[in-house]
Amino acid sequence: MSIANSWAKRLAPYRVISNGRGVFEIAVTAVVFIALWAASWWLYRFSIFAPLALAVPTAGFLVRLFMLQHDCGHLSLFTSKPANDWVGRALGFITLTPYDYWRHTHAQHHMGSGNLERRGIGDIETFTLAEYKKLSLWGRFKYRTYRNPFVMFGVGPIYVFLIAQRFPHDTFANGRAAWLSVFGTNAGILVFVSLMIYVFGIPAFLTVYLPVVVLAAAIGVWLFYVQHQFDETHWWSPTEWSQEEAALHGSSYYDLPQPLMWLTGNIGIHHLHHLSSRIPFYRLPQVLKDYPELRNMGRVTLWQSFKGINLSLWDEGAKKLISFREAHQMMMAAQRA
Repeated sequence: MSIANSWAKRLAPYRVISNGRGVFEIAVTAVVFIALWAASWWLYRFSIFAPLALAVPTAGFLVRLFMLQHDCGHLSLFTSKPANDWVGRALGFITLTPYDYWRHTHAQHHMGSGNLERRGIGDIETFTLAEYKKLSLWGRFKYRTYRNPFVMFGVGPIYVFLIAQRFPHDTFANGRAAWLSVFGTNAGILVFVSLMIYVFGIPAFLTVYLPVVVLAAAIGVWLFYVQHQFDETHWWSPTEWSQEEAALHGSSYYDLPQPLMWLTGNIGIHHLHHLSSRIPFYRLPQVLKDYPELRNMGRVTLWQSFKGINLSLWDEGAKKLISFREAHQMMMAAQRA
């Protein structure tokens, strides 16, 4: 048995779920989120710009609600599957994420993360250098636009959470379930938004609600980006791929400051999450304490993560992510040779 394959048994004891802890995490996050939101509506009475002072922390707690929804999707917040599912669906009205549909696509991401033949399902689209070379000028322009930081972390999150998730782009084996999940969530969001507009009015809604949603969406996309797009990440061909190796070497350990780690539900300990997705998020730090050898695997600090913004292509020869500038230099050198 390889070192990687031994992790399944070694991590099994950490898959203990506490219903009380799950209720507590939902309650403390929701209470603070509601309090911040209420304070924002109150501040609006004095100035249309005053609520922006609370937009960042409010968005942070909205991200945390999404992370709790994420654990529901992995059936690791409560011992009961119905409890996970119904809490996850309810949170979807707040996070603008259709729970059942998202859970389906996210499961596919876990089953194929790091596999070159299973890219494009629930992940950041990443071309290989060879694929990029074969693209037309228009194709390269579209891909470079997609990977532009302004689009990736500005326009992209708005499109994903406000527009793309309103329609099922990939259906389940039972297509009706996908449509029911998406449009059921849409109906709940419509009721929720309509009530806010009725009580506070459209100007207040646009001033208080939208900045929080946009900020939370951008944070969420950034976190997902860093989880698999970092300097030491790895991709494999289907014959070489294994779930454990992909988790250990294709997923990062985003070593954030403790307050940010708490606010993001320890999702930065992503290599362990991919090793065993049924481990509740609050037990992941204990795994790192008990197995120090995992602390340096794929470790990325907050500062180091910003250096990975320009990594856009997978070089199969060098087995690493490279920037468009590096790709251009390599292509020019090949033409001169």
